[in-house]
Amino acid sequence: MGKLVAVILSAIFVMCCGSQVMSDAIDHRYKLGDLVPLYANKVGPFSNPSETYCYFDLPFCSPDFVKEKKETLGEVLNGDRLVNAPYKLEFRIDKDFQVACRKNLTREEVNQFRTAIKRDYYFQMYYDDLPIWGFLGKIGRLGTAVPNDRFFLFMHIDFEIFFNKDRVIEIIALMDNRHVVDLTEDRELPVEFIYNVNWKETKIPFEKRMEKYLQSSFLPHHLDIHWSAIMNSCITVLILTGCFVTFYMRVLKKDFMEHTYKEVLTDDQEEKGWKYILGDVFRYPNHRSLIAAVLGSGTQLFILTILIMILGLVGVFSPYNRGNLLMALVFIYAITSGIAGYSSTTFYHQLEGTNWVRNLLFTGCLFSGPLLFTFCLLQTVAISYKANAALPFGTILVLVLLLTFVAFPLLVLGGIVGKNSQTEFQAPCHTTKCPRDIPPLRWYRGVLPQMALAGVLPFAVVYTEVYYILASVWGHRIYTMYSILFVVFIILLIATALVTVALTYFQLAAEDHQWWWRSFLCGGSTGLYIFGYCFYYYYARTDMHGFLQTSFFFGYMACICYGFFLMLGTVGFIASLLFVRHIYGSIKCD
Repeated sequence: MGKLVAVILSAIFVMCCGSQVMSDAIDHRYKLGDLVPLYANKVGPFSNPSETYCYFDLPFCSPDFVKEKKETLGEVLNGDRLVNAPYKLEFRIDKDFQVACRKNLTREEVNQFRTAIKRDYYFQMYYDDLPIWGFLGKIGRLGTAVPNDRFFLFMHIDFEIFFNKDRVIEIIALMDNRHVVDLTEDRELPVEFIYNVNWKETKIPFEKRMEKYLQSSFLPHHLDIHWSAIMNSCITVLILTGCFVTFYMRVLKKDFMEHTYKEVLTDDQEEKGWKYILGDVFRYPNHRSLIAAVLGSGTQLFILTILIMILGLVGVFSPYNRGNLLMALVFIYAITSGIAGYSSTTFYHQLEGTNWVRNLLFTGCLFSGPLLFTFCLLQTVAISYKANAALPFGTILVLVLLLTFVAFPLLVLGGIVGKNSQTEFQAPCHTTKCPRDIPPLRWYRGVLPQMALAGVLPFAVVYTEVYYILASVWGHRIYTMYSILFVVFIILLIATALVTVALTYFQLAAEDHQWWWRSFLCGGSTGLYIFGYCFYYYYARTDMHGFLQTSFFFGYMACICYGFFLMLGTVGFIASLLFVRHIYGSIKCD
């Protein structure tokens, strides 16, 4: 196991070092007159972040030779398709009314631009790795004499560029409302795309040039909301912890003392409550292979989440490195497959399972199977729309090779190591041959009511942060507050563990010894609450619409929430297992 962990950590280190990519100009230093690379990236409706298209899918003037920028795996997964733009911006060279190109728009091309303006299309470019955004046009009127709205295409862009010595610090693209063309009527139109370039000196150092984008992502009052939510969550967890400690000191200690006192006085008095099911509480659950598989997958996703947050804390996911988060998710998921195989097979072996190969296949397909199925469906939708979300064949081939030659071998290696481990299930009590009958329970002690109750508090702890994460993933903000996210994640784990342990005790006190699956389902129920919140966020907090955006949002959010269900279910099960071992190990067992 030690060698397996060493291999995984080495792979993560190599990935992180390789992810520190730079732009075409390696040191971002230029001389007077040097051509600084300007790349056009994508266009799309502002309200639908997933629906983006290549820049030249619209009939813009294209250069004589369109050259695609070589991109990393993460950039391609992020939907970036960078090509050289028709605007030439030399370092510290001002330009006035420079003609980029002239073109006669056909009726079909006019209709394309008019549809894009109607859907509030924006464009995105990158200049020396600095992002630029702008809208294609506007809808307005020429005065009171013309009652109907008209569609105007911006033809003039003012580039304001700030520099410090030999480095580019900031760039702003301003659309000139005075130079527009009316596209309301279906007719051929001659257009002339022009631009200005104004260079200005600034004292902002190169190392701080990205702070503008980070500060604009979340305003100061957003930080206040974050810290207020964290304080409320901490207070909630402290109260919950205090209640649990009080419960342990008063109720459980009393049960321990009563058990010892009764054994001293008499041996024929029958126990009640959780002590009554002493010989059944560690009886192996149904579907042992499946529960081992879900615990293995949950452990892998837990390690994946921790590593992603650590990389975020050390600054790997900076705005310089576009797509690094997605690339890290893919690579770390692949190389942590060994952890899933080891955890699943080890626990399956402890439960005296025999068909470890089937268990390993369960583990490998439990999360990646639904994820790949969803990916194939959404890939088909993106291809039908000809959107950037449709991955190129080469990228799909890389992903397949990564799963085939990295994830699967590590999964098998972890399974072999787990199979050969000599660990046994640690049960402080002997299990009887015949299980006791579970007494009839009230409706609120059923699985679904308990799951509904278990997920309320953990979700209340994180719902504020969930909004900002969704606004970053499915919006235009950049999420950088990984320290706050890490604190919230720790609070979520504590709340999940405490709530699941409390519900497990109440279940045992009702003489229901089938706690194994119940603890997992109650722990993972927070993932269902997050998925339910996604419906509210989509329909009440955003303007997203259309089949493409809807399918991508709910398809991938279903996979993410399913991952949360597995991960938090594993946390709840492990917490309950440790609790059950402790309380039954604290009483004398024959």
